Amino acid sequence: MAGNNTATFTDNNFQAEVLQSDKPVLVDFWAVWCGPCRMVGPIVDQLADEYAGRVKVGKVDVDSNQRIAASYHISSIPTLMVFKGGQVVEQVLGAQPKQRIAALLDRHV
Repeated sequence: MAGNNTATFTDNNFQAEVLQSDKPVLVDFWAVWCGPCRMVGPIVDQLADEYAGRVKVGKVDVDSNQRIAASYHISSIPTLMVFKGGQVVEQVLGAQPKQRIAALLDRHV
């Protein structure tokens, strides 16, 4: 469930890939069984392609990476978070239209 420019973030690589990134990072917390997540997934993949080189975009499967999901208190999915300088600077819950997610990214590029 990832496009060419969509990274897969895990408990093992989250620190290096997200928290230490020199670019803003959009993280999609999702799960295979989540219907709204399946609606947002292709949008996240499109944005990964459109923002390539300016924003890192990736997904965290909350079932496989429970430690990172718990550390950010993910209680409903999809949850989209924008990280900048290792900190969460934006967060939205639930399925969002592409324009809203893009506007979120535009504020931090």
